[in-house]
Amino acid sequence: MSPLYDYAEGKRMEGTRINKYLSEAGVCSRREADRLIGAGAVTIDGRVATLGDQVLQGQRVLCNGRPVSPEEEKILLAFHKPRGIVCTTQKAEKNNVVDYIRYEKRVYPVGRLDKESEGLLLLTNQGEIVNKMMRSVNRHEKEYIVTVNKPVTADFVRGMAGGVYLEELDVTTRKCKVEKLEAKQFRIVLTQGLNRQIRRMCEVFGYRVERLVRVRIMNIRLGDLPAGQYRRVTDEEYRKLRQMIEHSAGAPSVRK
Repeated sequence: MSPLYDYAEGKRMEGTRINKYLSEAGVCSRREADRLIGAGAVTIDGRVATLGDQVLQGQRVLCNGRPVSPEEEKILLAFHKPRGIVCTTQKAEKNNVVDYIRYEKRVYPVGRLDKESEGLLLLTNQGEIVNKMMRSVNRHEKEYIVTVNKPVTADFVRGMAGGVYLEELDVTTRKCKVEKLEAKQFRIVLTQGLNRQIRRMCEVFGYRVERLVRVRIMNIRLGDLPAGQYRRVTDEEYRKLRQMIEHSAGAPSVRK
């Protein structure tokens, strides 16, 4: 689509990229927005949108036939995800997190926590926060408490912390912080989010994860929030989070 130009004012018209528009309206993440746009599910003033299109003030945007408008209220929820709940907005998944919490406005999860894991999950309507928090290159911390099927040894701790080659993904994990807590329990702090990363890492050393709980994402902690419950992130937590991601990359990056 060619640049939009206001000939009366003699200047280029400022718009918002359609994927960012959908993300900031709380419809979905930018990645999901790209998928919806590619599938022809999004229109701008009756015309099927394409990737890269700009939305101007006053234009009518529909997604799957439903009107979309910018969401002015900035929402960020901390949710204690129970085991069995799936981090997706897809209605086809009966245990999807959005239907589970039934929040009054549209929100979507910041990243993922696999179905068998539990603990802290953030949900928001702010695409900018999602992009900056989830880019691997930004190296934002996530902390987990993990219970395994046999005693945690010093060799296991050193091996986990030093970087683990995962054959299925053909990648070596980044070095990370690992601390033994109890006989069969340890704490691990990651700065990347590979698919089922902790479980895969443990399997390399012959361990099986029996329970995995995420207790912190950056400066936001799970605390004593009961399983299945959510809370609004406090003003102080939100302020600190914004400071932490202020200079983070928001554009897609190549995983290293």
